[in-house]
Amino acid sequence: MSKVNIAEKFAKITEYYKPRIAAELNGQHVKFVKLNSEFVFHHHQYEDEMFPVVKGRFRMDFRDRHEWIEEREFIVVPRGVEHRPAANEECWIVLFEPATTLNPGNVENEWTVRELEPV
Repeated sequence: MSKVNIAEKFAKITEYYKPRIAAELNGQHVKFVKLNSEFVFHHHQYEDEMFPVVKGRFRMDFRDRHEWIEEREFIVVPRGVEHRPAANEECWIVLFEPATTLNPGNVENEWTVRELEPV
């Protein structure tokens, strides 16, 4: 057991939309990920997702609207809801998800990361 310095961990992440494992607890991964553009519309059939913003801001697009999430705010996207994170500038996000959750949910593309690396 040792503390995690969030800024130090994010400084080691150089790729966007490639989640890295910062910690594990109760079958969940605490993932750090950087955003800097639009992702892809997708959904997760079995998992809700929580998106707390550590640094920057991003827009969560839904098919019928969007919501801006600022530093020190978060949004929860319920399972089955189609969504797309998008950022105009670098944004740091912490994800709390089951270890089995794939980053683009039901979509298989170049951003799919099956084997997450620790940070």
